[in-house]
Amino acid sequence: MAETQIEWTDATWNPVAGCSIVTAGCTNCYAMQMARRLEAMGVEKYAGLTRKSGKRAIWNGVVREDREALSIPYAWRKPRKIFVNSMSDLFHDAVSEAFIVDVWRVMRETPHHNYQILTKRPARMAEVVSRAIPDVLPNVWLGTSVEAADVVSRIDDLRRVPAAIRFISFEPLIGAVGEVDLTDVHWAIVGGESGLNARPIREAWIDEIHAQCATYGAAFFFKQWGTWGKDNKKRSKKANGREYRGRTWNEMPAALEA
Repeated sequence: MAETQIEWTDATWNPVAGCSIVTAGCTNCYAMQMARRLEAMGVEKYAGLTRKSGKRAIWNGVVREDREALSIPYAWRKPRKIFVNSMSDLFHDAVSEAFIVDVWRVMRETPHHNYQILTKRPARMAEVVSRAIPDVLPNVWLGTSVEAADVVSRIDDLRRVPAAIRFISFEPLIGAVGEVDLTDVHWAIVGGESGLNARPIREAWIDEIHAQCATYGAAFFFKQWGTWGKDNKKRSKKANGREYRGRTWNEMPAALEA
């Protein structure tokens, strides 16, 4: 709920806490370990959201709506790109439609910010936004995560969502996605996985996404190699860096650049 080191945003805002694992991309989710640490620090919001599995913390499916957090963006006077729910998923089945509508009200009343909402549940996003949100807000970007070919169908669900900007996070990219239809997708983020149990990323997988962004006119943002470099050697995230094809890629959707 403050400044962040995530390369493609300026701040995080977490009106929801807690989640559950849905696909392989969730296996090493940093938010599970962070929730466990915050609980140990006495942050009540994150108490009881995970269980232990060996040495790891795993979501237990408990999800909390935090109404007090709804006031936070109003206090940020300087315009920011705000990642909504870096520690959860706004479109988790346990989050009520009424609360989602309240989150939208905050975003409507703070048009100086750009809000980035990322979900692994784009089917519910399409359903709720189409039914309960009366207008498309130009400052709200809606996206989904695609970590490998077996979840590419999420892109079709995303395309059904009324949105000014649609984006895809190909992170952690743990497999080739193949040929994907990026029609009406404005931005793609690509990144490898970090941490002790990180799975490798391959340059060829990035190449095919980069090429398809060029074909469809989607902005391309390369976030990181993660713990695995392009030479398939494991080292620290910092040592691997962010360069791809000899440069850093920080492209943003055309609407923001304008």
